[in-house]
Amino acid sequence: MSETLVVFDDLRAESLQLDALVRDLPPERWAAPTPAPRWTVAHQIAHLAWTDRAALLAMGDPDAFAGEVAKAIAAPDSFVDDGADEGAAQEPAALLAQWRDGREELQKVLRGAAATKAKFPWYGPPMSAASMATGRLMETWAHGEDVAEALGVVRPPSGRLRHVARIGVRARDFAFAVHGVTAPEGEFRIELLGPSGELWTYGPEGAAQRVSGPALDFCLLVTQRAHRDDLAVRAEGPDADRWLDIAQAFAGPPGQGRAPKGSAA
Repeated sequence: MSETLVVFDDLRAESLQLDALVRDLPPERWAAPTPAPRWTVAHQIAHLAWTDRAALLAMGDPDAFAGEVAKAIAAPDSFVDDGADEGAAQEPAALLAQWRDGREELQKVLRGAAATKAKFPWYGPPMSAASMATGRLMETWAHGEDVAEALGVVRPPSGRLRHVARIGVRARDFAFAVHGVTAPEGEFRIELLGPSGELWTYGPEGAAQRVSGPALDFCLLVTQRAHRDDLAVRAEGPDADRWLDIAQAFAGPPGQGRAPKGSAA
């Protein structure tokens, strides 16, 4: 099976895993607070549904999507929250149906576009269908972590984290750029221990700047679901060390991240 088909299948599997967490929740549990400030379980699912719709718009009507980007630029501090608030105001059953319908429609569009090699606009760099699917998987996993924490569920890591790790590595220069910093020259060496004990490597073996640690921890870092101090991700070299402070795998302005465990912040 091609790598492109794998990411589409893995995106569906990641979505189904999260769906299983919320499908039988009573309405009051949809209002449970998650680690994201002000966001409930409903906000997390609403954001995924909203972003799926944005992806469909980007792939189907780039001109209309450009208008959405303009709105995001005009209100960078509230644009995402406003979309989540609107979706979370629905009845849970309607929100769940909306998310399911949107993600299935996106699956069809992504698979149909895969063979074209076209690139589509996004809030960050333009993306191919496979890259768009990788981004959606990354978001689904990250927001799923927030939902799981709100519900007191621990999800075992899976091999699907390889997609999250890859987009985190590829977004290195973007993370520097959104902080107004020129990205370092040359690649870093990244060595991550996968969930099954396999080693995932990126970049030249002899690179001076290096990052290593568990793949799960690296993915939590680049999606800003945990503070660096609480993770076993290590850097060698000043540029790699700086990157771990600002890494983000998602498009848009720099995220606020999470406070260290035990912090009053």
